[in-house]
Amino acid sequence: MKKTMLTAAALALLPTAALAHPSLTHHVHGFMAGVSHPLTGLDHLLAMLSVGLWASQKGGRAMWLWPAAFVMAMIAGGAIGMMGIGLPLVEPAIIASLLVLGVAVAATLMLPTAAGVALIALFGLFHGNAHGLEAPGSGMGLYALGFVLSTVTLHVMGLALGLSAQRMQRPVLIRAGAVLIAATGLVMAFA
Repeated sequence: MKKTMLTAAALALLPTAALAHPSLTHHVHGFMAGVSHPLTGLDHLLAMLSVGLWASQKGGRAMWLWPAAFVMAMIAGGAIGMMGIGLPLVEPAIIASLLVLGVAVAATLMLPTAAGVALIALFGLFHGNAHGLEAPGSGMGLYALGFVLSTVTLHVMGLALGLSAQRMQRPVLIRAGAVLIAATGLVMAFA
């Protein structure tokens, strides 16, 4: 019995011991900080879902081009932020992304695909800059990987929600949600 208890106690300490190694801890924390950043900031979460929702409404090539444009510009903005360079008006631009994307989805705005790419890339640049400015001092590469993976996941979730609503012939649900997204942006603008 005593030997079993000692073995169980030793095994329970193994994960803690593994994470106690300084370089591993920084990498895990960098990656997890990157993963969690878009998920814990309502502004980022809603904007990224909106990109997927709007792309699902547009359909065709926009379903991959619009999210890809956001991600590529976000990576560029993140790199700029990680160098310590903050773009002017980052927070107002992020709030504007909620307003514009929310209204675009609510109104089922059908921009030409190229115009959507440009607009969404602009928003991605600012969201990425905010992520980059908040990067931890160590594990920046893994932090970037984390926020890119979260962003792609949120875009895919937005696409899936939008396409599901279309299949169920319930686009009004997505449009109503988009009104709430735009309203959230409006509240943030005056908070």
